[in-house]
Amino acid sequence: MNSISYGLLIGLAIALVIAAFTDMRRRQIDNWLNAAIALTAPAFWWASGLDLWPGVATQLGVATAAFFILAGLFAMKVMGGGDVKLLTALALWVPPFVFMQLLLIMSLAGGALTIVLAGWHIIRGERDKIKIPYGIAIAFGGLWVLWANYLPGVSFAAQSA
Repeated sequence: MNSISYGLLIGLAIALVIAAFTDMRRRQIDNWLNAAIALTAPAFWWASGLDLWPGVATQLGVATAAFFILAGLFAMKVMGGGDVKLLTALALWVPPFVFMQLLLIMSLAGGALTIVLAGWHIIRGERDKIKIPYGIAIAFGGLWVLWANYLPGVSFAAQSA
């Protein structure tokens, strides 16, 4: 990892924080933000020295698979469109195993978030207003895997190999 890679990862972390805050405030993750995350992934691939084959091809394959699976969840009204786009964009950044870590952490955080917010709305007698800003859980999962896999001296990826 070089300083360009770390700079791009810092930019990704900032974008994830913005996604979490906008989803919390407006229940929306902006398209420009998802596009920025997706369109800067090739710069990260280049800065990280990722080979076209199988590296870049794998990233594109995982992102494509994620998009189609998540689009199906969107069609079933289980996920929001911004959430689908954010996760697809994140799939471009991290290797498949790390993306699976992201999905696991996101799911745990999303479950906790759902319990807390559903309880809050039920206590306030607003059962019909329950909407979960899942971008918070996605951002948490993304920040977690960035911290765990890319921060110098913290990497769990090297320990699991």
